[in-house]
Amino acid sequence: MTDKPLLLFLLLMGFSATAQMSPRQDAPDPDFHIYLLMGQSNMAGRGEVAGPFAKRSHRRVWMLDKQGAWQLARHPLHFDKPRMAGVGPGLAFGIRMAQSKRNVRIGLVPCAVGGTSIDRWNPGAFDKATGTHPYDDALGRIRMAMKSGVIKGIIWHQGESDSKPEAAEDWLKKLEALIGRLREETKNDSLPFVAGQLGRYRENYQLINRQLDRLPGTVPRTAVVSSKGLKHKGDGTHFDSPSACRLGKRFAKAMRRLQQTP
Repeated sequence: MTDKPLLLFLLLMGFSATAQMSPRQDAPDPDFHIYLLMGQSNMAGRGEVAGPFAKRSHRRVWMLDKQGAWQLARHPLHFDKPRMAGVGPGLAFGIRMAQSKRNVRIGLVPCAVGGTSIDRWNPGAFDKATGTHPYDDALGRIRMAMKSGVIKGIIWHQGESDSKPEAAEDWLKKLEALIGRLREETKNDSLPFVAGQLGRYRENYQLINRQLDRLPGTVPRTAVVSSKGLKHKGDGTHFDSPSACRLGKRFAKAMRRLQQTP
């Protein structure tokens, strides 16, 4: 009998701690740092959710789910193609960002849509395969997230769908325009933006990687992370789970560097 009051007390304390950790949705918290995850399938994640990847989480890393509620972040973060969604770079990125700043919480906003060319990231553009408007839908989620915290940066991985000569030629100009729109929407003209190289396992992907090499010299407050050593999961297109997580850690390192640069 004497143990029951103690057990009840511990349960109530646990509930209270969880409630305090959960981000509010009615007022921006300056210590809730929000990051946008954008692009196509390798950002959404297609790695297998198994073993340690199935259980990975961090008590200060949250995700905005499909219904617009904040949930403790776990794989898969995205829901663009539910039967395919798996391990991507977002969670590893978020955990590293949380580890680097112990007094803040991290919010991840999944916005990637598999199979989308950069033209699908224009206002009003429609993606038939998923029945979505990638840019417009992302904009709605961004505005929703801004009610809870502060947008601190964007990570981007896209280009597989544009890795042919006629599409790659003006891909960088379209990316520049997209960055400008997102900075305008978030009311931060120096919002850090980090893009990831496409996998080095396909020759045509280098068309986009060569464009990416020019990004930091073209658009201020941007960086590009390497895909060196990353492997596909056997389909020649998508990163396997360990590679996706390695990429996420590279995203975090580059993001911190941009944030620390005046």
